[in-house]
Amino acid sequence: MYKIGTFNKISPVGMNKLTDDYVVVENPDEANGIILRSYDMHEMEFSDELLAIGRAGAGTNNVPVDRCSEEGIVVFNAPGANANAVKELCICGMIMAARNVPAGLEWAKTLKGSEGVGKQIEKGKGQFAGTEIMGKTIGIIGLGAIGRLVADSALSLGMNVIGYDAFLTDAVKAMLPAEVKVVDELSALYPECDYISIHVPANDATKGMMNAEAFAQMKDGVIFLNFARDKLMNDDDLLAALASGKIAKYVTDFADDAVLNSDEPGIIVLPHLGASSAEAEDNCASMAVTQVMDYIENGNIKNSVNMPNATLGPKKDCPRLSVICKANAESDVMFKLNELELANVISEKRGEYAYILADLEDKTIDLEVAGIIRQRII
Repeated sequence: MYKIGTFNKISPVGMNKLTDDYVVVENPDEANGIILRSYDMHEMEFSDELLAIGRAGAGTNNVPVDRCSEEGIVVFNAPGANANAVKELCICGMIMAARNVPAGLEWAKTLKGSEGVGKQIEKGKGQFAGTEIMGKTIGIIGLGAIGRLVADSALSLGMNVIGYDAFLTDAVKAMLPAEVKVVDELSALYPECDYISIHVPANDATKGMMNAEAFAQMKDGVIFLNFARDKLMNDDDLLAALASGKIAKYVTDFADDAVLNSDEPGIIVLPHLGASSAEAEDNCASMAVTQVMDYIENGNIKNSVNMPNATLGPKKDCPRLSVICKANAESDVMFKLNELELANVISEKRGEYAYILADLEDKTIDLEVAGIIRQRII
């Protein structure tokens, strides 16, 4: 019987994917797999029983990924499972900013209890006149699952779309509508856009990438949409750009102290609602649970953030060897496996780590190789 632990409220739709071979436990030290959403695991100690962590969402900032790698724990996320939910909220945020909806709503509330509300609204509505998005140009930074959907929707709404992705592949480019103008440099995107929406991960390379230098290249009065992460923004430079009018509106789903406590009127903050739809929570939980189960039962890795993807399909009627090792130990492990002349073997590398999966058929193997972090027979 395999044991699964959970943190946060996980969608029952996802948890119902667990078969009768699994039991949900309260003590995480007993768990072979953990499913979570936003719970911060950085201070946790992990038991030797823990094989996998499934994040029911895209970001894994709340998981100590490097430490998990060192301990041979595979960390999964659920890329794309919440993409439609985030896309819809991003489009909503863009229209709210264009039409001054938040300010209008707040003003309308002040009329509660007064007389002649209809006349007051007709007299005062002009202060909230906005612009239409049709015919305007949106720049999309990051053309992953969410960015591509935003591009699609923007085109359907009659907008012009310019896209940029630092790691754009031919396969991803082929998924984009032909109408999307893809540029190789952000400097070619910034000055053309009335709206800019960012959809890149937060890491050392992207932290603070939206700074004074970037803002200076943008159109005056640009509306900036951030439904990715707050750490992408240099807060001081952002607030200065808002104060000068370079950025007319900043719409974000990721509040931090500097932005939320600012008196700049162009800030629209949403309380991290991007993936907070019933459908997205179901999709993310289902993907996380399914991937963790596939790894525990079959050794297959798909959508891991710290280990190479490698799959051999459902486990056959023979033992299957699963090995996580340092990349420089991979050749030694494969040398021993090649001596067995096995038909079903896969080996993949990712950065410092390698993952090897092999159906042992009727063979046995004794792996005493320096650099192996975790090995198990399934």
